[in-house]
Amino acid sequence: MNVTKAIAGRRSTRDYTPEPLDEKLICRLIDAAAQAPSAMNQQPWTFTVIRDQALLERVSREARAWMLATTPAGTHSSHFQALLSEDSFQIFYHAPVLVLISGNGPNQCIVEDCALAAENLMLAAYAEGLGTCWIGFAQGFLNTPQGKQALGLPAEWIPVAPIIVGHPKSVPAPIVHKTPEIHWIG
Repeated sequence: MNVTKAIAGRRSTRDYTPEPLDEKLICRLIDAAAQAPSAMNQQPWTFTVIRDQALLERVSREARAWMLATTPAGTHSSHFQALLSEDSFQIFYHAPVLVLISGNGPNQCIVEDCALAAENLMLAAYAEGLGTCWIGFAQGFLNTPQGKQALGLPAEWIPVAPIIVGHPKSVPAPIVHKTPEIHWIG
């Protein structure tokens, strides 16, 4: 697939079939992620693959409770507050796989480096006919001692990009992008 087509076509997917993903396919996606550029070629990322649906359910409940308890009132819209309050809302949208990209090591560009790896993973998944979504609702909780313990992460790892992956039930609708604001100098 042409990279421009992948960039223009990839959308956040929030509705998945229960079909599992082959381990070799997941490894190909991670290999694509690991091809990302990184500051001074440190490649500070680690990849944690979670396919255990009971664990994802548990982390979803704990992350929702953590967000509701720690987010100041008015920070999120009433829609997000209501969504997080629903017992039936699963923040991972029942996707068959969560790939958590974490930073490991002393590097002031860990977040940027892991974000670049995440974009590579999401584009590679789209090229394979898969859907992905970066789950911001999970980020804060996964960086707590409880979140790290739930996934068996070492204390020094910094969870950056929780990306769900799976076969989409339907194709997300195209969205309208704003015209970029460009400032030309010279």
